[in-house]
Amino acid sequence: MTILESSPEPQPITALSGVKPDAPKKPPRRRKDDEVPDQEQLPDEEINAEGRKWYFVHTYSGHENKVRHAIRATVEQMDAKDKVFHVVVPTEDEIEIRDGQRRTVKRKLYPGYVLVQTIELREGDPASDDAWHMIRNTTGVTGFISSGTRPVPLSQDEVSHILRAMRMEQPRVRIGFAPGQNIRIVDGPFEDFVGTVDEINSEKGKVRVLVNMFGRETPVELDFLQVEKL
Repeated sequence: MTILESSPEPQPITALSGVKPDAPKKPPRRRKDDEVPDQEQLPDEEINAEGRKWYFVHTYSGHENKVRHAIRATVEQMDAKDKVFHVVVPTEDEIEIRDGQRRTVKRKLYPGYVLVQTIELREGDPASDDAWHMIRNTTGVTGFISSGTRPVPLSQDEVSHILRAMRMEQPRVRIGFAPGQNIRIVDGPFEDFVGTVDEINSEKGKVRVLVNMFGRETPVELDFLQVEKL
């Protein structure tokens, strides 16, 4: 599936070459864990609080939310709020058009990863060791993104880049067609006509389709909901 987006795709995190944003693709069958709950909007002073660092934790595929809940539950149980502060599944809002319906869904930006804010994890520091082991031993966690034996923290720019994507007010638009593809018109005066996508306007939710009428191609402007991919 080709996805038309209303804003730039987040770039791969430069300091962590092994972690890349999820590439737009045909949406898989939804699992229970795919439904991402609303997450707290952190103020900048909390995101960049002195003495804290953000780390990427790798999880089993599809277990990101379970891991998030498990880490938070462990922090509560072990009274470790002074060591582990926030656990975030990076997502962004996306408008999905399927079966003639438009709905807003949350898409995971980095499937298989959870973002965790902790005290700085320094080797040889007892508090750091406690936080590291507590998270590392959480069910579903397969490890930290690390260099050698210690986790590598993200820079402030990298963290801001990710969390800014979660704050975007204008959702992306996911549609199932692209310029040059053939589509069928399913509503309106040209219903059942087959045409070719000529231009897409995601801001207005419109698509211009070239329809063959009387031996010549005629451009017709339609709403996204009026067409479907062949």
